[in-house]
Amino acid sequence: MARKKGVKEGAHTIFVRIRKVMSRLRISAISYLNTAPLMWDFEHGEGADFDISYTVPSGCANALLAGQADIGIIPAAAYTTIPDLVIIPDIAIATRRHVRSILLISKVPVEKIHAVALDSSSMTSAALAKILFSKWMGGAREYVSMPPTLGEMLSDHDAALLIGDPALQVDSSRYYTLDLAAEWNRHTGKSFVFAFWAVRREAFAGHNAAAVVDAFQRSRDHGLQKENLRWIIEHWAPRLSLPEGIVRSYLTDNIHYYLDSSCLEGLELFYRYGAEQGVLPPAPKIHYAV
Repeated sequence: MARKKGVKEGAHTIFVRIRKVMSRLRISAISYLNTAPLMWDFEHGEGADFDISYTVPSGCANALLAGQADIGIIPAAAYTTIPDLVIIPDIAIATRRHVRSILLISKVPVEKIHAVALDSSSMTSAALAKILFSKWMGGAREYVSMPPTLGEMLSDHDAALLIGDPALQVDSSRYYTLDLAAEWNRHTGKSFVFAFWAVRREAFAGHNAAAVVDAFQRSRDHGLQKENLRWIIEHWAPRLSLPEGIVRSYLTDNIHYYLDSSCLEGLELFYRYGAEQGVLPPAPKIHYAV
């Protein structure tokens, strides 16, 4: 089983060595609760030959772009900026309605927000926030990227965007808060895709692409099995200082782990609006690994 030591933003700390380091595919994964089911086999000794490192979402994208990783659970927004990627089909970190871990946290009502501190760990959620402001929340604001420390973010800004585990741990009763996935769904009626597994096309040379895809899909399936989810909940709840019921409902009710047709519709609309609002470059056609 993997032993975690820490996370460095924009860099990689190696935690998992699976067998020997000879032509292993290098995986860049996210160190958040919502990836735990996806990583089940790799962290419990059942995966194939991979070297695995953990970082934040923007770090996964940077690792693929720099050629430091072959496979990454990349922010959906990164697919528009990194060339020659293929997607592992049917796996996502998505939501059909509200997600609870992508929050706009504000000292003032939305209409009075002038400056927003954006979590520097984020790419997709930062783009989503900009789209929502531009299209439905009164126009663009002033945006500054900062590390995800809420007190510092709010010291000089009206609002802060937090993602992942830090967002789950926020006492939202102290602030005006918006779940950005819920806002997206309210305005579009669509699911929202935050991340998916992507592979540098050239990395598959000498590897069986179908076998790699199968390994990732099986890991997701195993991670969502009842007994394994129970293990994840029991281990992550104290780590995040959250009740087990909150962790359980987050993994089973808020997060959707399948890149299905409804998620693809939401993803394509996100790309379209991102390009229309000048938030993202035009997205390439979606290409799958197999």
